[in-house]
Amino acid sequence: MATRVKGLFTLLFATAAAFGALPVHAQTNEAVPVGIEVRGGEDQAELVIRGHFAEPSYAVRAREEGRVVVVDVGGASLPDGGVTTTGTSPLVMRTVASTTARGVRIEVSLRRAAAYRARVEAGNIVVRFESMSDEAREAEPAVASAASESAPAAVRSIHIERRDGRERVVVELSRASEFRLVPGTVGPARLELPGAVLADGVARSLDGDSHSVIRRVRLRHATDRAVLEVDRAQGASATAIREGNRIVWMFAPDADAPDGRPASRTVARERVSPDEGGFSDGPAQTGDTGEVAGFLSDIPLQVSGARGARHYSGRRVELDFKDADVHNILRLLAEVGGVNIVAGDDVTGAVTIRMTNVPWDQALDVILQAKGLGMVRRGNLIRVAPLTTLEKERELAIARRKQQVDLEVLETRIVPVSYATAADLQPRVRELLSSRGTVSVDERTNVLIARDIVGNLDDVEELVRSLDTQTPQVLVEARIVEATSQYSRDVGIQWGGDVTMGSATGNPTGLLFPGNVGLAGGNVDAATPTGGLSPFGATPNPNFGVNLPATTGSGVGGALGVTLGSIGGNVNLNVRLSASEANGNLRIISSPRILTLDNHEAHISQGTSIPYSQVSAQGVQTAFQEAKLELRVRPHVTSDGSISMHVRITRDEPDFTRTSTRGDPTILKREAETDLLIQDGHTAVIGGIYSRTAGRNRDQIPFFGDIPIIGVLFQRRRVRDERSELLIFLTPRIVNRAEALSH
Repeated sequence: MATRVKGLFTLLFATAAAFGALPVHAQTNEAVPVGIEVRGGEDQAELVIRGHFAEPSYAVRAREEGRVVVVDVGGASLPDGGVTTTGTSPLVMRTVASTTARGVRIEVSLRRAAAYRARVEAGNIVVRFESMSDEAREAEPAVASAASESAPAAVRSIHIERRDGRERVVVELSRASEFRLVPGTVGPARLELPGAVLADGVARSLDGDSHSVIRRVRLRHATDRAVLEVDRAQGASATAIREGNRIVWMFAPDADAPDGRPASRTVARERVSPDEGGFSDGPAQTGDTGEVAGFLSDIPLQVSGARGARHYSGRRVELDFKDADVHNILRLLAEVGGVNIVAGDDVTGAVTIRMTNVPWDQALDVILQAKGLGMVRRGNLIRVAPLTTLEKERELAIARRKQQVDLEVLETRIVPVSYATAADLQPRVRELLSSRGTVSVDERTNVLIARDIVGNLDDVEELVRSLDTQTPQVLVEARIVEATSQYSRDVGIQWGGDVTMGSATGNPTGLLFPGNVGLAGGNVDAATPTGGLSPFGATPNPNFGVNLPATTGSGVGGALGVTLGSIGGNVNLNVRLSASEANGNLRIISSPRILTLDNHEAHISQGTSIPYSQVSAQGVQTAFQEAKLELRVRPHVTSDGSISMHVRITRDEPDFTRTSTRGDPTILKREAETDLLIQDGHTAVIGGIYSRTAGRNRDQIPFFGDIPIIGVLFQRRRVRDERSELLIFLTPRIVNRAEALSH
């Protein structure tokens, strides 16, 4: 059986070599470090990380008092077989490359503490180390202590410069000083110098270019520290390093940030930092361990540091085994994949498989699932163990982590709040604190007093800076335009008379019957206008036969009266022509405006209260009806600077030409209510009403009014045309746009 398995191994290796696929990263766009070169001597050394980098994204930090330097390359992954280190230096002991949830981590162990500088050169990451002699290391604490006792570190100058494609803020100090960079990519970046003071004459503010990453730099002194704040472009990341007595603060823009539209942002994230040898069920954060599972699986405890579907791209192999020991299968896959696989004694069992043209990493994943096994990976080292064992280790790691949190030193920090109310932010802050954390509010100074571990306090400050911004103020201006035109014309006629034939007038008919004849118009009443019929006075009885007058009077139209009669007075004729015409245009412009805060309702009104009588069981009471112009609005400023608002505009006015029986005027109402979205400073027509009333009336005497030409003597003609138009314009403006929308 052993001979057969050995023969199969040889055949499989030959098959794998024949069907060998491209390296795992040959078909991806990820950053891939392919080699590490170490060079230098006893006191100085350089570490060159070579690889396929479109634009290296890295962070460097020191641990163990400078004896271990950690380089995190973001968005990178290790190639098959790991990273090869070439060259030596007496200062550098060893380098270890591993995979983390964020990329690749390279830990450099030094023989002694050293200062470091990092730069990008020809697409590679170069880290330079400068060791400190024993005398210098021993003397430094004493010198620092003496300096701290005599005089604190002083900030001598600050300036902005551009180098290596990055914008930098350089802080010159009187001596080496500690610094703390408050994490976060949202809002002003902040660098704190504990115990530092400001030298005389140092600039407190520097202005950058509005199109650059650094917009403005502010320097101030707090109670026990100097604070440097930088207003930066949205999404820009910041990294600070120390070079002797200088602190270089580098800023890089976020290439993935969308133009003109703020993206969602993370201000706090739960920290997961399991102990060495533990098993992490989430992505590694800023802890020192880089142990994560190497492959995706449907088994929950086998998954770590991965999101979404797993892409297998290892070298393809063919496997055909029956009842093969799982250890032999793991050794075969380790050889094919160029990795180291460690399996304990508790990994047992036989495997029967047949796979053709399958990536070796997928084959490993399937085999582990079939046997109820899990794995953790660190670099090119894979540890295989039963899932129950890994679960117990995970639970122990979680317990140790909780214990570390319970034992971690607490810090009290005062977080000032400028624009918001500290009491309103207190519930949001409390959600970020641990079970040991507390937060209280000092209403007099409007500050939050938070006590918790340092990491949570940093999250609290980032959250407060994100929420504590100027509330946008919106000036809403409405314009109500009313245009009215009226035209009316009224033409009327009145005529009549009397004829008398009788003995009294000397012209009898000469007949027995009718001997006397009298004919007179009979369309007259007390309200009939008769002015102008007689130059000697009013005619009490004009004897109108056709009485169709136009409506005339003082200031309205005109009339002409004609009276004809015989000498004896037995024949009389009275004619009165009346006509009126009116043409008028009216334009009313109302422009209310009001200033309010975002998401706050405001209203402004102007008008009058009209009294009217109400009759009830208690008697006659006087009530009041308002007739006013009113603007009521509730704006909301969107993330892109537009304004969404609910607006209601009313314009009521009394009409004293239309009154009730008690003389109360009619109220003419005009109202518009709507929801709309307008860009800042733009004007929108939110509504309009157009109405037209036209009429033609003709009053006439039957039959006679229809006679051509002569019929006008028996008619009254009226023409009326009224037009009205109402337009409502709305213009919102954000008066503090630059300050309120800068974040």
